[in-house]
Amino acid sequence: MYHPDLLKHPDSCPALVLNADYTPLSYYPLSLWPWQTAVKAVFLERVDIVANYAREVHSPTRTMQIPSVIALRQFVRPSEFPAFTRFNLFLRDRFACQYCGSPKELTFDHVVPRAQGGRTTWENVATACAPCNLRKGGRTPRQAHMNLNRMPIRPTSWQLQEHGRSFPPNYLHDTWRDYLYWDIVLEA
Repeated sequence: MYHPDLLKHPDSCPALVLNADYTPLSYYPLSLWPWQTAVKAVFLERVDIVANYAREVHSPTRTMQIPSVIALRQFVRPSEFPAFTRFNLFLRDRFACQYCGSPKELTFDHVVPRAQGGRTTWENVATACAPCNLRKGGRTPRQAHMNLNRMPIRPTSWQLQEHGRSFPPNYLHDTWRDYLYWDIVLEA
């Protein structure tokens, strides 16, 4: 009988990257490195292997199990504030329109429209579905008689990490589970 890891192509074996304190560098997107980067970091002595896949890679002189969890040897201090990106904006707003709550056809909306002097900042941009964004048009929410569920704020990296934990990725290898989701209820 074959173990599932043995059937996988190495490219489908990413390594979960933990900081030196054994916490993930990020939850969403989950901090993953391709297997080649993980193996290179092992040989450069920049990481410690915490867990392996059953899958092996071979060179002319060595055989090595592909790392599934690695920990940095040097602690990387996370930045206090995340980059202002579309993905991080959607994550801050929990992938929901801030006017109607829909998770479909997401885009972003300037609360104070740019035509009225609004800027593209954390505090002036909110996630909106396409229908709500079209309905609001170039007006403020008050002018359009629309209410925001939550006023936009500049999130901290910690806040985005907490939001990200609510949206687990499609694939979680068994060896990763001990390093993710520390706050889940344990079975009796």
